[in-house]
Amino acid sequence: MKNDNPISPHIQVYNWHISSLVSISHRITGVINYLLLIFTCFWVISLTFGSESYQYFKIFSESIVGKFFVIGFIWSYIFQILSEIRHWFWDMGYGFELRTTKITGVVVILGSFILTIVLYLFSGVVI
Repeated sequence: MKNDNPISPHIQVYNWHISSLVSISHRITGVINYLLLIFTCFWVISLTFGSESYQYFKIFSESIVGKFFVIGFIWSYIFQILSEIRHWFWDMGYGFELRTTKITGVVVILGSFILTIVLYLFSGVVI
């Protein structure tokens, strides 16, 4: 006998929603941004020790892996910012309707990719 309303939904029974995807991604990017902030601090500290220590970071940032890392870094922060704006509106009491949460979830996901691409195209000197 199949229970259509389980007390504790199992992963095979539970339907994913855009809000749950954005929520989980928001938490993951928060941890990633924290680690990237530590990496950025080490990068800034290496600038104070002279060009020899900075050279390793420069070689890394000019490689394909380094460029992917920088683009991922930018996407992670943009996603976090857009998701925080969404939460800010929720804190003010707006956007709790089911349709609105779906729309804002899609805006956060697509907006983060679009803004990352735009930033990449317009900052070719940096990346």
